[in-house]
Amino acid sequence: MGLLDVENLTTYFDILRGEVKAVENISFTVEKGDAFGLAGESGCGKTTTALSILRLLPQNGKVISGEIHFEGKNLLEMNPEKYRKDIRWKKISVIFQGAMNSLNPVMTVGQQISEAILTHENLSKEEALDRAGKLLDLVGIGSERVERYAHELSGGMRQRAIIAMALSSNPSFIIADEPTTALDVIIEAQVLKVIKDLQKKLNIAMAVISHDLSMIAETCDRIGIMYAGKIVERGDIARIYKEPFHPYTKLLLGAFPSILGPIAKLSRISGFPPDLLSPPPGCRFHPRCPYAMDKCGKEDPQSIHIKGEDHFVACHLVE
Repeated sequence: MGLLDVENLTTYFDILRGEVKAVENISFTVEKGDAFGLAGESGCGKTTTALSILRLLPQNGKVISGEIHFEGKNLLEMNPEKYRKDIRWKKISVIFQGAMNSLNPVMTVGQQISEAILTHENLSKEEALDRAGKLLDLVGIGSERVERYAHELSGGMRQRAIIAMALSSNPSFIIADEPTTALDVIIEAQVLKVIKDLQKKLNIAMAVISHDLSMIAETCDRIGIMYAGKIVERGDIARIYKEPFHPYTKLLLGAFPSILGPIAKLSRISGFPPDLLSPPPGCRFHPRCPYAMDKCGKEDPQSIHIKGEDHFVACHLVE
């Protein structure tokens, strides 16, 4: 059992038109100090998975089945108040996407980081503010900015402030949801370096959520490829990038240009992701798959372990 074990997680949303099957029967493990990436197109269920772990689903969202174990405890069975006090932010924190929208414009950065510390630890305001300054030093923007407001910081600085906030209570697991959204490529590279260096230095486990495969390759050791609410392929990131088995993974990787290899025409995934109010029967990718067989439209493929490898694939072709 790893630090975090997600087993057959299924999460639905109730809307006026029916039930949205946002996440269905997904499983993955994150070991202590490991960095696991969740990748896929927008709307595939990546953020819903994170919100299920954090127990921050909106009122119309509900975990239907499955288990989420953290340090051996089933998080879904914990009392909500106990989870808020003992787990969220203290053990599991989050780097939200869109730092400007995550920071309170009428509070200083130091006050916001201190608030997270004071909620979970028995420290004075002065001690909490001092730690906030040290955290800002740690992420590379300097303790002198502890009295600054969000609008006084650049986009990269705001994102680093959010990283400092995520580290405020010394968590053992961090969820990074699109941590470089809206940043230019230079600042993105700097922020990614901060995240990667801190993760290794502090031995923190991470789940990185992104549609950007190059960003996940830069920060993660293992990856899960999501499509329409399901994980279709997961395992060692170097192995999957080098030799993907699932057609969706192949097409997704082929849609990104290589800066090292020969110039080649990028692949294209025809069609659109399915409506998760009424997903297609069988494999959810089969209406867009160039290799689809009759079986693909009738039977849901099970995850198969590639012998001798940290590699699992849910595809009838592999069967």
